[in-house]
Amino acid sequence: MTELPSTARAVIIGGGIVGCSVAYHLGKLGWTDTVLLERRKLTSGTTFHAAGLVGQLRSSANITQMLGQSVALYRRLAAETGLQTGWKMNGGLRLACNPDRWTEVRRQATTAQSFGLEMHLLSPKEAQELWPLMTIDDLVGAAYLPTDGQANPSDITQSLARGARMAGVQILEDTPVTRIIVDEGRIRGVETPFGTIECEKVVACAGQWTRTLAATVGVNVPLVPVEHQYMVTGKIEGVTPTLPTLRDPDRRTYWKEEVGGLVWGGYEPTPNPGRKTASPKASISSF
Repeated sequence: MTELPSTARAVIIGGGIVGCSVAYHLGKLGWTDTVLLERRKLTSGTTFHAAGLVGQLRSSANITQMLGQSVALYRRLAAETGLQTGWKMNGGLRLACNPDRWTEVRRQATTAQSFGLEMHLLSPKEAQELWPLMTIDDLVGAAYLPTDGQANPSDITQSLARGARMAGVQILEDTPVTRIIVDEGRIRGVETPFGTIECEKVVACAGQWTRTLAATVGVNVPLVPVEHQYMVTGKIEGVTPTLPTLRDPDRRTYWKEEVGGLVWGGYEPTPNPGRKTASPKASISSF
């Protein structure tokens, strides 16, 4: 195991796609004395089964702009680090199945255009031409963004991690955080089974465990894990690698191509809570 540093400018807790992205960007900003701690292996938490859809159109202008920057990053990351990300710019369709949703989509088109984001408003028939397997009986219209796509979240994480290391960030696996040290309301460091790192900044990127982790230092993070279902099909005739990703916000579902078949997932209106995580009063040795 790599020796644990005694001090750091910042400590990132969690080695999923969010934690490794933070590490990558801090490294690019010159924060080379940053340390990322992962309790097991990179991507072993919730990242490995993320959907991997990369869509840029949102109701918030700031989020739309941020997602556009993400696409720009994924397009160059493999060349920068030498690790493939699974990025595929096959475009994305967003459906509107009622007049209110169509009004929302058209408003979003104005936001997209203000950022120079290419977006086309399509008739139901035009949308079906891009996604031939779709029925359009109740479709009012659709938005199509050619620069949307899909990627492999685990591969992106590993590529971001390499980019962070190339910038000087230290990443330690199999290194759980057992305690965040707080003195008079200020963070002073983190404890691990292998020693203590003194620092004044901690970034919690522990996924579904972040709420429990933050509660140990009196911070309430409004994050609750819930169960979601998804389906993976075998090969389907007519499904090609260039098939756009598909989102239907009225049905809370998404579709994407996967090795000649389809992956379908949904977001239930009343989902079941996810598996229980540790009580805030319990040990956080799993983080």
